[in-house]
Amino acid sequence: MAKKKGFDLERLVRIPNVWGYDVAPDGKTAAIVWDKSGRLEIYLLSLTGAGRPRRITSGPGGKVAPRFAPDGKRLVFAQDYGGDENYDLFVYDLKTRATRNLAPDTPAETINPRAAWSPDGRWLAFTSNRGGQFATYIMPADSGLGGGPPRRITQHEYSDMTVEWSPSGEHLAITALTQGQETWIFLAPVADGAAGGAAWVVGGPGGPVDATQPRWAPDGRRLALSGNAGGMTVIYIYSLSPAGLVQVTPGTHEAAEPAWAPDGERLAYTWNVDGNSDLGLLHLPSGEVRHWRAAPGVHSEPRFSADGGTLLSLFDGPRHPASLWAMAVGAGLPRRPPARLLAGGLPPGYTGREFAQPEVLRWENEGLTIAGLLYKPRGFRRDGRAPAVLWVHGGPTWEFKNEWWVMVQHLVSEGCLVLAPNYRGSTGRGRAFQDANRFDLGGADMRDVIAGAAFLAREGYADPRRLAITGGSYGGYLTMTALTRHPQVFAAGSALVPFLNWFTEHASEREDLQYWDKQNFGDPVLDADRYRAYSPIFYMENISAPVQMLAGANDPRCPAAETEQAAQALKELNVPHEIVIYPDEGHGFQKVENRVDASRRRAAFLREHLGLRGAAGR
Repeated sequence: MAKKKGFDLERLVRIPNVWGYDVAPDGKTAAIVWDKSGRLEIYLLSLTGAGRPRRITSGPGGKVAPRFAPDGKRLVFAQDYGGDENYDLFVYDLKTRATRNLAPDTPAETINPRAAWSPDGRWLAFTSNRGGQFATYIMPADSGLGGGPPRRITQHEYSDMTVEWSPSGEHLAITALTQGQETWIFLAPVADGAAGGAAWVVGGPGGPVDATQPRWAPDGRRLALSGNAGGMTVIYIYSLSPAGLVQVTPGTHEAAEPAWAPDGERLAYTWNVDGNSDLGLLHLPSGEVRHWRAAPGVHSEPRFSADGGTLLSLFDGPRHPASLWAMAVGAGLPRRPPARLLAGGLPPGYTGREFAQPEVLRWENEGLTIAGLLYKPRGFRRDGRAPAVLWVHGGPTWEFKNEWWVMVQHLVSEGCLVLAPNYRGSTGRGRAFQDANRFDLGGADMRDVIAGAAFLAREGYADPRRLAITGGSYGGYLTMTALTRHPQVFAAGSALVPFLNWFTEHASEREDLQYWDKQNFGDPVLDADRYRAYSPIFYMENISAPVQMLAGANDPRCPAAETEQAAQALKELNVPHEIVIYPDEGHGFQKVENRVDASRRRAAFLREHLGLRGAAGR
């Protein structure tokens, strides 16, 4: 809780979050991904209020993406090992409580964790790189590999990402990364576990539509999808016969994550307004719409109950850890549906009011308006004396949203401003803005971040001598780019799971990540000059500020070798630095003891170099 010396950081880090969920076909039970034990485990939760959540998984690795079988008697989920993202698929029997690995002896492969059941429950569809390229496969769900190895469905040149089975069992809706940052949805006919014909692409008169998140209507003849054809991401409905694509949400704000009501007449979705994701509910026959929010923050994964009277979603915000909520919507579109918390929430001793709500800050750079979320400590005065941290998001095709950020709240409680910029390349503002850093990764986006730092100093928000920068993944890359390209701006930099060398990063990546690199940054041979010019590892001699780097030994996206390269250079240059590589983690830290340790180290590093008021033990 808020005290003069800041929040108890470890206590904040240990607050559990709900990371995902699914609802049983009868609507009485949910399977939730919850880190209450300090690990990502799956729990069964009664939606009727009977009893406490019951944990059904254990052992090593994180468990994610639970999905009930159509009969509600089984549950498939994915598990990796030490953050390596080489998922295995497991099936849990709700009656016998037995768990079975569907493919225990397969060679190392990366499986997208979201598998899809066939309507008869006999098959599972998933995407995997087992053939050297991400493609869609089907395998028997009842007998493991006893019915033969997984059968490949798609044969195109693109990199498949996710798959959804139609209610009729006749088609698979497959999302694939195609060109640039576009994803297309392929519809592949299937017949009893085998490819049933040529796949076609969802689109209209102008060709394929850039789309993702396909969701089948209950009748199996329509798809709702999140697509981008006019510059902003909107919800479309695609009809199979006769084929047709209709936009159903306006292009004023980004709409995503469509979910059908059982009656097929209502559609829920998320509605992004300045980093807050509200819930939308659309009545298709009339076009009537309602938007709501539980509080400022982010709703995600909307889903209807079996009877259509309840809309469930995850919700988190600056005053709410990620939790599962239910809203009573009945059969219509209520103006203010009552909501109740199903799982998660703040522990005793917190009200939520002690946490800072951010405001939107905007600044100009190179003819564009850049926005970010600004967190201010209590009693803040705009007198140019406050320390500040630039919190740089990853992706880069992502967005810093108004979510539950423990480290941000801790820094603010110790008297620090935090600005989280949504630089060029971020989502949420349309395709042109999202594409604006293609083939300039570490250039235009970095200049937007630096312009944000300059704005804080120029407008009297922050002391220009007490600015630090931190970020994870691509945000870690931008942190190291800032320290090597703009050494005079920052007093310190902390990079979480970063990369620094485009050549070695690309060479060590999976096929899908390499494909993205080539589509958005170029080829390491043909574009070697760009790869070198944008790699911080070749400019380490410019660093003048202390550096902290925290990485995971099993990281498949930004391997620990990237951090090790930097550590050697920093040592040779005699630059003050702290390097920690966690042996049992991947791209981000799953285990609560590692999150606590990393958070403490990050806070202590920034505290020391910004002169914050907190005590090292808190």
